[in-house]
Order: sequence, then C-alpha cells, then structure tokens
Amino acid sequence: MTQVKTDNITIQELAQNLATFAIDRADTKEILSALPKNNDLNVASIEYEIQILKILSVGWAISFFMPVTDKKKEPVTQIFWNSIREVSNNVSTLTKTTTGQDINYFDILKERLNTYLAIMQENPEKTKNPVNIIGPAFACACGNENNAIVILTGSKMFTQTLGAVKEYLNIIKIDDIKLN
Repeated sequence: MTQVKTDNITIQELAQNLATFAIDRADTKEILSALPKNNDLNVASIEYEIQILKILSVGWAISFFMPVTDKKKEPVTQIFWNSIREVSNNVSTLTKTTTGQDINYFDILKERLNTYLAIMQENPEKTKNPVNIIGPAFACACGNENNAIVILTGSKMFTQTLGAVKEYLNIIKIDDIKLN
C-alpha cells in the first residue's frame, strides 16, 4: 500500500483506500506463493484465513496507529468497517448464488476477530508483541496448529499489513473535519 503524493484526502477517501487495500489479494497471492510446493497443508484453508487476517489487520492498524485523541479516528474506523460490511454482503450473496450455502461473511469476520482477541486476553504477557499471538492463532484457525510454515505465514501477513497501513497513515494528510 503505497501512496507517493501527500495531498490532502478526505476521511471517506482514506477509509475507502484502506478497505480497498484490505480486500486486495496481490500481497496475499505473493505470500501464498512462498509456501513450499510439496506440503501437506490445506492451502485453500490458508488462503481463506489469510484474507480474513488481512482485513482484520487493517482494522487493527487503524486502532494502533491513529491516536485515540484524533477526532478523525472514529469516522475513519466506522467508514472502513461499513465498506468491509458491504463487501462482505457481496461475498455472502455470491456464495449463496454459486454454492447454495447461506453464509454471513461479516459475521465470520467478527467471529474470527473475537477469537483473536480472546487469545490475546488469555495471554496478556505476549500482547506487547501481538505477532507472537497472531501467528499461532492463525495456524490454529487454518487447522495447522504448531506448523511453523503456517505460523510464519500468518505472522508475515499481520506484520506486513500493519507496516503498510502505518506507512500510509504517516504520509497522507487528512482534510480537517468539523465534528459537532
């Protein structure tokens, strides 16, 4: 996620850019291509879970890297998650149409977020470096608990996503807004 210009952008543009980045699959495909070719991993499960992790990681990055005192943080967060909800509704509809299965992708995202948060709460000593929790939790979600390759794959997605969002937030300027 790179932006060369430091032009002012609106809160809506920022949130939409972050949502677009969250669902973009270029870096996901790159990370998946690094998996060993001869393995007994369920690559479909890893691919499914890594996209969920990326979306959640962008949401976390907004929380981590926008100061609590920034009046723009809440609207950016709300618009971001509303955009993700809209995409999720489209995924749910497409899945129902193509497979006949009724799913709610946004509920899946919330469920996975709650799972990651619960694991963090159970391991407060590790929360200073959340990647130590996210990698193993990701591997567990993929059905590959304790698999070093899968742990590293999740850790890499989490770290790269946080880094990309942090870099982006550092180079953009958000137009001032009036909040009542």
